[in-house]
Amino acid sequence: MNKRFVIGLDIGTSGAKGVLIDEFGAVVSAASSDYPLSTPLPSWVEQNPEDWWNATINICKKLSATEGVASGDIVGIGISGQMHSLVALDANKNVLRPSILWSDTRTEAECVWLKKNIGIENLKKFVANPALEGFTLPKLLWTRNHEGKIFDRIAHILLPKDYIRFRLTGELATDVSDAAGTLMFDVRQRRWSDEMLKRCSISPELLPHVYESTAVAGAVSREAAAATGLPERTPVVAGGADNGCGAIGAGVTEKGRAFASIGTSGVVFAHSDKPVVDDQLRAHTFCSCVPLKWYAMGVMLMAGGALRWYRDTFCMLEVNSAKAHGIDPYDLLSAAARTIPAGSEGLFFQPYLAGERTPHQSASARAAFVGATIRHTKDHFTRAVFEGITFGMKDSLEIIRSMGIGVNEIRLSGGGAKSKFWRQLQADIYGVEVMTVNTREGPAFGAALLAAVGTGIYASIAEAVGQTVRIDDRISPNPDNAKKYTDFYQVYKEIYPALEVVETKIHAMNKG
Repeated sequence: MNKRFVIGLDIGTSGAKGVLIDEFGAVVSAASSDYPLSTPLPSWVEQNPEDWWNATINICKKLSATEGVASGDIVGIGISGQMHSLVALDANKNVLRPSILWSDTRTEAECVWLKKNIGIENLKKFVANPALEGFTLPKLLWTRNHEGKIFDRIAHILLPKDYIRFRLTGELATDVSDAAGTLMFDVRQRRWSDEMLKRCSISPELLPHVYESTAVAGAVSREAAAATGLPERTPVVAGGADNGCGAIGAGVTEKGRAFASIGTSGVVFAHSDKPVVDDQLRAHTFCSCVPLKWYAMGVMLMAGGALRWYRDTFCMLEVNSAKAHGIDPYDLLSAAARTIPAGSEGLFFQPYLAGERTPHQSASARAAFVGATIRHTKDHFTRAVFEGITFGMKDSLEIIRSMGIGVNEIRLSGGGAKSKFWRQLQADIYGVEVMTVNTREGPAFGAALLAAVGTGIYASIAEAVGQTVRIDDRISPNPDNAKKYTDFYQVYKEIYPALEVVETKIHAMNKG
């Protein structure tokens, strides 16, 4: 019997990624393809779904041509993708307008309407999540309010990964983890919310069928096979949202496990065996890719992005030095930060460069350095940036803990996992053991594992994770620093309330 292979695809914001793994979880080949963002107006962020499809074609051609892999050896495909972004199709299943992305914030008025007319108690009851600009429903309402002729032609709506499934299979479908981020989904019951749709006058006919993530939700069509090089009739599983698939790839599939991912944004994600909802809706409660399980998640809008901003704005000397010596400039920043004591001798950084999602849900929030004195050097500022970002991540972790979700270990990914200094800093600030795992491919790897389960290579996600995901490194908190950071974090939490009124005025002045 020939060795079996599966493909995992991830339709991200800046580009798509794909991995081909064998039945033992080894990555045999990988490919990526970038595509542009469009920002036609301030606060607008859009993408052409055709760019996602062209990227998918390029990736699949490369993966299916992997040396030593026969076409018939690829037995399944899993898809992950950016959450929330709206894809609108007409009755002929043609795209009506560019996709309005998760990071687009034009929907402020629609969110105000939802909060006023639905109310926080009903939002908790119907969809278990707050009305935020990034979610899908406000984008659909915006289209109705501002592009009525287009809205009237909408026959189907999809999420990005589901548009790729449609192009691969001809099927209109989604999965529970992605549907949970639309603000139209009953997260507890794992079905579309009839009450929410009714109150917003949205026809349920617009919405696709919902599957659990490992269920087969179509097969590669003849046309798609010709375009991509994939075998015709290859099963395509339902897949999952990027964070849900990232959790699978990191092995965060059991009670007590969480992951902290620091990319441009920051995510803290904790597995839960039941749907627990924060009373103030500061964190999100979504369906897990693990059947009949859930997760709680907090999101920072600028985490690694804040460090990059600091690097590019204030550290060109380090950038040029690193380039001259062939090293990573972040290594120089980490080395500088390491020379400063925990707490940066009273200097704090509030990392709200683009407003904030968790915990404040505020577009008015602003970044700030607080506590600077004549004693503070550039290295103090550098360490304060690392600490401020990590304090922001801890905000999400503390909300999750307050929901009664225990966290015994945190698995790290993204930029925050690459630096030993930052790994130790996270252990000290989170106050829990942190670890890294052998997998580096993120959501694409998780999507591939979902395909492996859906096609019978593994009997369950637990088996797939147990066979493929291994701990690389463990770091325990430094007791002395952990104690200091407990006190410093209490001060950090007081900064935003103290500055909120001023930041709101600044936001209003810049809007005007």
